[in-house]
Amino acid sequence: MALIDCHFFSETLDMHCGMKVILPQPLARAPHWPRFDPARGHPTLTLLHGLSDDHTAWARQSAIERYVEGTGLAVVMPAGGRSFYSDMHHGPRYWQFLSEELPRLARSFFPLSAARDDNYVAGLSMGGYGAFKLALHYPERFAAAASLSGALDMVRCAQDEAITHAGELHGIFGPPAHMAAQGNDLFALARTVGERGRCPLLFQRCGTDDFLLDDNTRFAAHARQLGLPLDYTSGPGQHDWAYWDAQIQHVIAWLMQLRGQAGKASA
Repeated sequence: MALIDCHFFSETLDMHCGMKVILPQPLARAPHWPRFDPARGHPTLTLLHGLSDDHTAWARQSAIERYVEGTGLAVVMPAGGRSFYSDMHHGPRYWQFLSEELPRLARSFFPLSAARDDNYVAGLSMGGYGAFKLALHYPERFAAAASLSGALDMVRCAQDEAITHAGELHGIFGPPAHMAAQGNDLFALARTVGERGRCPLLFQRCGTDDFLLDDNTRFAAHARQLGLPLDYTSGPGQHDWAYWDAQIQHVIAWLMQLRGQAGKASA
């Protein structure tokens, strides 16, 4: 595998920023690994960090490079600040950066596939919110999305003054009553995708000792009521890297299973 520390200028954010990128490395001693089609590009997992992390967190705190070895997956890990991957009410336009500029730039720098069946998104906590937000906004771009300990009910969080970051959330999202209209309410986005009848496959996990468990339980119930294709379970775990490092392995295995099924269907 190649682990690349990429620094570039974002015109959307009007500043220099970074991303970590993992690219598959074909090896003569491993002919059984997926072959790279240069005309198509690498299948890609966009992997999003949490509120107190940055674009280096997944590579530093988990063994993601080892977990994707031999899968053929490229992994793009961008910097999202403390933005909740949104066009901030008071701050930069991180949603436009994530959804428009980043994929265009990443594909201009690296041989990454733009095909829907080759694109996935995942994240933890704030990044779990960003992953589901991206997939539900653009079901035509992503085949699957995964949320680990996701902050999935941001309307509730922004309305709860007892939450430590409530004031910060107001600066990010503005008035909670406007969140659905601005595309920041995952419950409303799920309803829209359900009505349209095309939704990426969703994978959701949350630890039973996580302070976001109730939010995850509510979102899972909502998605299932809408008939969305959701795989959700909860089990022992806290809001920490021990849990996320274990669960990202299940995400990779799930994606490989999906790719295997898609390959059989197209054969």
